[in-house]
Amino acid sequence: MSVTRLLFAWCVLPGKTRSLKVGGLKRSYLIHLPEGYDSRTPTPVVVAMHGATMNGPMMAWFSGLSKKADEAGFIAVYPDGTGTFSSLNWNAGTCCGSAVEKNIDDVGFINAILDDLIQTFNADPRRIYITGMSNGGMMAYRMASEMSDRIAAIAPVSGTMGTRTCNPNRPVPILHVHGTDDKFMPFAGGRSPSGKLLYSVDHSIQAWVKANGCDETPHRDVLSKVDDDMRVTRAIYGTNPHGPEVVLVVIEGGGHTWPGKKSPSRNLGRSALNISANDLMWEFFQKHQLK
Repeated sequence: MSVTRLLFAWCVLPGKTRSLKVGGLKRSYLIHLPEGYDSRTPTPVVVAMHGATMNGPMMAWFSGLSKKADEAGFIAVYPDGTGTFSSLNWNAGTCCGSAVEKNIDDVGFINAILDDLIQTFNADPRRIYITGMSNGGMMAYRMASEMSDRIAAIAPVSGTMGTRTCNPNRPVPILHVHGTDDKFMPFAGGRSPSGKLLYSVDHSIQAWVKANGCDETPHRDVLSKVDDDMRVTRAIYGTNPHGPEVVLVVIEGGGHTWPGKKSPSRNLGRSALNISANDLMWEFFQKHQLK
């Protein structure tokens, strides 16, 4: 175990690390079983994908999702990408790092995780959800496109599509959360600090509005209060709340952060504390399951 993993392990206990062999590589993921977990009952799963230069334990700490898992009763899963030591990344299309350069089969890895969760922990195959931060959010979009038959809904945070198009076999409900002052994954697209070409938030939303067959004109509302420090708005594409809707939550002045959690670094920008990404996504996920 690396020093970084040791530093962050305390944040995600109780939990366990499981290993799988996929594409000739030994891969791993951290699993957090919620309080009151009963293996006799099919249990929903939220897979949380870390950002580039992070790992699974870091994602558990960064998002605080295990606490929500205990409250709501879902299994929280934090997979590890590939790379060096604790600085890992995902093959999400155009990004990022060695995972793209080596054409790592991350879709196959997530498929293997889902098989393991269903067989070993009685995960409910109708209620498998994906979230992710940054490069992990991009990976969530890729999985929705390529694994739509297994994914009930996704909720990327500060991560846009890493591909020009999406080609799901079935509509996949999307909840996208993004700050307008995100310097690492620019809202309007362009270049990341590392020079990677990134698609805009609008590109991602419109691609999935079309793929899901949603209304092109959204219903808009405001999630923040008048006297809140940061204004948060929501655009909902799709007239049926239980159908394949696409929802965009915009944090005005928000940075490359996880809403509801304080930003761990000034370099990442401001984080909205008047909303919770974990609460929003679980409320959204509960409306959607595979038939």
